[in-house]
Amino acid sequence: MNVQVAILAAGMGTRLGRPLPKPLTTLRDGRSIMQQQVDNLRAVLGRDVPITAVVGFKAATVMEAVPDLLFAYNEEFDRTNTSKSLLRALTTSHRGGVLWLNGDVVFDPRLLQVVTPFLERDESFVCVDTAVVGEEEVKYTVDAEGFVKELSKTVVGGLGEAVGINYVSSTDKAVLIEQLRACEDTDYFERGIETAISGRGVRVHPVDISEFAAVEIDFEEDLRRANLIEDWQLHVGGVAPGGTPAGHHTV
Repeated sequence: MNVQVAILAAGMGTRLGRPLPKPLTTLRDGRSIMQQQVDNLRAVLGRDVPITAVVGFKAATVMEAVPDLLFAYNEEFDRTNTSKSLLRALTTSHRGGVLWLNGDVVFDPRLLQVVTPFLERDESFVCVDTAVVGEEEVKYTVDAEGFVKELSKTVVGGLGEAVGINYVSSTDKAVLIEQLRACEDTDYFERGIETAISGRGVRVHPVDISEFAAVEIDFEEDLRRANLIEDWQLHVGGVAPGGTPAGHHTV
């Protein structure tokens, strides 16, 4: 399996109200959100998995915190949304598909085991949680064959929420780049996925990871929920700092 990863960490994260970029928010175990992501990715996908962080707001601070990553810079971070940060990630990536994460997602590393078969087959996917459907969250519907049809915050009758962990295959990447370029500066990257599906026939799997926790950190309550994930990992077999998920092997 040949996979590369991008972490979208350029935003200002104003809703959480912290002085540092949101990916550098400290969790209860002392790691930042981003360090937790990196530890999980390396534990499951291998120590040498290439990881690029798209930075913008206080870019130097982020780079100093995780100096062993690769970096791409979104210099328009203060007036663009995630569609343009993902565009920067994909256009600076190497050949092949790209797994990407929002820089504010705290997750149980075991969900990466769920998506590994899709990575191995090089099939585009969006991780979804079917246990909850929040009105303000990105929601999805599917077509008759079970592939994603709609993906946005305005979806009516959503089947679940997108959790901010996604993959574009090597064959779909050029189309997604084209659609992201056509997005408005204020669009979320989900808009690019939607238009790639509706206009170019791209097929995206909704991968249900509801069995495992994943929390996007926007508010203090989200942070409290995320720390429960961290507590569970440290005491019941998750990934401790620098560790490997108990009962699982790297691939």
